[in-house]
Amino acid sequence: MIVRDARLVPVTPGRDVPDVPVDVLVERGRVVEVGPRLTRPDGVEEIEAGGRWLVPGLWDQHTHLGQWSLTSTRLDLSAADSPDHALDLVRFWLAEHPGRPLVGFGHRPAVWERQPTVAELDAVAGETPVVLIAGDAHHAWLSSSAQRALGLEVRDDTISENEWFAAYADLPGLVGNDGISPTGYLNSLHRAAAKGVVGVVDFEFGGGPSDWVERWTEGCDVLRVRVATYADRLDEVLAAGHRTGDLLLPGDDRLTMGPLKIISDGSLNTRTAWCCEPYADGGLGAANQSADELHALLARAHARGLEVATHAIGDAAVAHALSVYAATGARGSIEHAQLVARDDVRRMAAVAVRASVQPAHLIDDRVLTEQIWPGRSERCFAFRWMLDAGVPLALGSDAPVSPLDPWLAIAAAVHRGADDEGPWHAEQALTPGEALAASVDFQPTVGAGSRADLVLLERDPLAAGADAAEVARQLRSMPVALTVAAGRVVHSAL
Repeated sequence: MIVRDARLVPVTPGRDVPDVPVDVLVERGRVVEVGPRLTRPDGVEEIEAGGRWLVPGLWDQHTHLGQWSLTSTRLDLSAADSPDHALDLVRFWLAEHPGRPLVGFGHRPAVWERQPTVAELDAVAGETPVVLIAGDAHHAWLSSSAQRALGLEVRDDTISENEWFAAYADLPGLVGNDGISPTGYLNSLHRAAAKGVVGVVDFEFGGGPSDWVERWTEGCDVLRVRVATYADRLDEVLAAGHRTGDLLLPGDDRLTMGPLKIISDGSLNTRTAWCCEPYADGGLGAANQSADELHALLARAHARGLEVATHAIGDAAVAHALSVYAATGARGSIEHAQLVARDDVRRMAAVAVRASVQPAHLIDDRVLTEQIWPGRSERCFAFRWMLDAGVPLALGSDAPVSPLDPWLAIAAAVHRGADDEGPWHAEQALTPGEALAASVDFQPTVGAGSRADLVLLERDPLAAGADAAEVARQLRSMPVALTVAAGRVVHSAL
């Protein structure tokens, strides 16, 4: 493949790129030459870029692809502003689908004036199982019949954290598995490719390498995928001898082993994120593992060649995870790092772990943060602190908690607000170049020797604007003309 007349974007500060359009020659999944008017080898496909802007392929470093694939089949509760509103949506859906089990997703009850009850859901659902998953995916509102069907002891409050994660694994048996068929995954992968995504890290619950190998052979070989595992399948992964970065299929570097994923605390919306100081209501959240359990998991993974991705949202969880990384020598990432102490940002750099962050979460959480973490918002989503301290930043979505859309993440990191909002702690904002650099899997530029993961854009992603809000609007609506993953065209609007 040869891409002609493309403008290279200087993703890494200080790295020179030609200031005129160039040609890019790709062979066997690598860029082999960049320069003006290259000779096209016989039989090589030619793509005319027409002066468009070329950047390394974008990655989403934190997804739950199965859940993201299911969003189109689930009742959207994101607009529900009260239990009564959510119940009205459920009532209408059940009237349209009598007797059919319902799964909804996206409500955020932490900002509701009152909390929902199972009794009022039962009054609407009757014996039809209804499962309403909160937008943070850390808790759910289940009808009594759904609780019984999932083997839970029936009670009149929400199911959260480890108990909910265990119940979620049984959800396909309750509602059917059609939504996570290869076709469902394939649709999600193509939607991602249309946004310029060439690779994802998949943290899906209950999944693992063997599932992805099967999926791959069924036609889901579109993008690069790094497949994580959880503690419940760690023995299986270690028995297979998988190490982070290993190919899961011989000769195909697109499907590889990812990290061990550990959820060390909860979430802000569930008020289970583990904090050093109390929430406004007096709670501190909690750790999901004891100190010994977390240490043992990291040490075992590190000894067998697995990186570790540790979910830590509260500052106490971040501090504890960093201590365990330091004690075990494990490598990997802190996932989310939503509330951090300044000293712990410096420690993050010292123990050489990445900060895998989801900027679009700040759009959803800014109001709630001010309510339940009052006086701490300057330490939330502290991207500038992290970057200035030398912590490698990797942007993602946590789809379906936020949409699998790297341009939404980049725009949120730059503007720190939605289109109709002013910036929230603009001192922690990134520049467009910094946010883009945190979205390309640490590829410095498109150049000879780089992976043939390319995205052709209709606009310059580093173009200046009147203010951060205008720049963010332009980024959020970025048109993608072409996406090439591992040397193959996976999306084209040319």
